[in-house]
Formats: sequence, C-alpha cells, structure tokens
Amino acid sequence: MNRLRPWWARIVRWRMLLVCLLLLVMLLPQCVSLRMSDRKIERYFADKPVKPTFGIVGEEGQPLHYAQLGADTLPMVLFIHGSPGSWDAFIDFFADSTLYNRAQLVAVDRPGFGKSGLGEAERSLQRQAAAIAPLLRQNRAGQKPILVGHSLGGPVAVRLAMDYPNQVGGLILVAPSIDPALEKQEWYRPIGTVFPFRQWLPTEFDVSNQEIMALKDELLDMQPLWATIRVPVIVIQGEDDSLVPPGNAAFAKRMLINAPVTIQMIPKMNHFIPWRRPDLIHDAIRQQLTISEAVRTVNVNKSTD
Repeated sequence: MNRLRPWWARIVRWRMLLVCLLLLVMLLPQCVSLRMSDRKIERYFADKPVKPTFGIVGEEGQPLHYAQLGADTLPMVLFIHGSPGSWDAFIDFFADSTLYNRAQLVAVDRPGFGKSGLGEAERSLQRQAAAIAPLLRQNRAGQKPILVGHSLGGPVAVRLAMDYPNQVGGLILVAPSIDPALEKQEWYRPIGTVFPFRQWLPTEFDVSNQEIMALKDELLDMQPLWATIRVPVIVIQGEDDSLVPPGNAAFAKRMLINAPVTIQMIPKMNHFIPWRRPDLIHDAIRQQLTISEAVRTVNVNKSTD
C-alpha cells in the first residue's frame, strides 16, 4: 500500500494540472487582448492629431471609467466591449478622423474590467446598463446616442435601449450574445469558481467567467422587453463564429418586432469582427448617424411649423 501512494498521488496531481490547462486553454480564445497599459495608450496617440480624455462617473456608487474624443455637441457613439476586455478594444476607432469629426466617441470599461472596479464582477445586465446610463445624459447634441456593443457588450447595449428608451437612438450589435437558448453551458466554467482554480485565473478571466455563467438567466429576464425597442438596429455577425453562434442574429430578427433591423452575415468571419473587419462597424456607424441626422431634421422642421 505504501508503494502505491506515490503513484496515486502522481495521477491526482497530473489530472489536476490537466484540468487547469484545459480551463485556461478554453478561456483564452475568448479574449483578444487584455487592457492596454497607460503607457501603451500614450504611445498609441503620440503621433495622432487628437487624443482622448478620460473620466469616471458614479464615484459614489459603482465607478465607471470611460474614454472620450470629440465635442460633446456632436452626436454620441458609445462603444461597449465584450468579455473580458476594456475600452481600448475600440481604440482604432478613436484614431479615425472621419468618425471623431462627426461624432463624440465614448468607450467604457464595463463594471469589473479595466479601471471600473477591476475584479468586482457585476452579473446583472440591468445594473451594468444603469452604471453606463449617466454617460448618455452627458451628450449635448440634439441626437440620441448610438450604441455599439460587441459580444457580451451587445446584450448590455440592448438592455440600455430597453431601460432608457428615450436616451438611445440606435443599436449596432456586433456578434452579440443575446439568445438564451444558444448560451453554452461549458463544463469547465464551474471549475473556475472554486479553490484553487479561481485563484489561478487572471482577474479579468475571473470576472468574465462569473458574468458569462449568469448570462443565460439574464437574457431570459430580458425576453419580454424586446418588443419595447423601436430604434434602428444593425446586427453584424460572422458565419464562422464558434463563440457566439450565427443564430443570435436570427434571434434579433425574431425579437425586434417593432424596430427596423438590418442583418449583415459575414462569410468566413469568426467572432473578432472589431479587429478583422472594423470597416463594417465604421460603415454601420456612419449609416446610423445619417439616419439620426435625418430624424433630427424632421423633428426640427415639425417644431418650426
């Protein structure tokens, strides 16, 4: 028996290491990059003609860090990143003069990520939307903000449109995780919540794991509210997305019964549209801005009649 103990202990140890390795390998593909350091951000904008400014809202409650670029008298475009991530997932859009000359660009660190209470996971989409909502009221333009949400940022943008309909002018959903029936129940996620595996996870991955585990129930709670959305919606979805199935786009089409919906299915495209095809998001933003400007013109003309 004594001679078997070392053999048994080695088997247990190697099995634990294998589980950890599988856990990390499966979690890593969902992260394109973790947040950039302040120094890297400074270097990125060093040779740019304009640079973003940064701020925090909700200091007394849940602090929300954000970057902004462009005059607040221009219509706002608000970017909401996926899981894990940070505002700099959209940093290249902040270097696009055709956008910042036409709109005020704002990108947030969602609760629990970046400088928005890093490590303090917020599982509720409703509370995430409530944390972001004060930014919508900072815009001084006569046009309602356009929201761009990628991956898990998609349902957060949708929740904002549901809960604050008078403050949202349009939605651009990029590979959005919105259909509860398509949410995967991966076997490895519960492992990442217990000792010692949780302690080994990077902070951003721990937060991501917590909010993704809660996502299915959050999406189920949102289902009765889809009919309240009446603003234009553009869904950009890759046909080869293994993280967020293409069926999520079809779900949006079914649920948005009172909103004009455009579905763009991209052949041979995976989940990482913001980095591989940013032009699609750029064009969708310009399209939404044009619609918003037309609506504003109509409203101004009505008020002067």
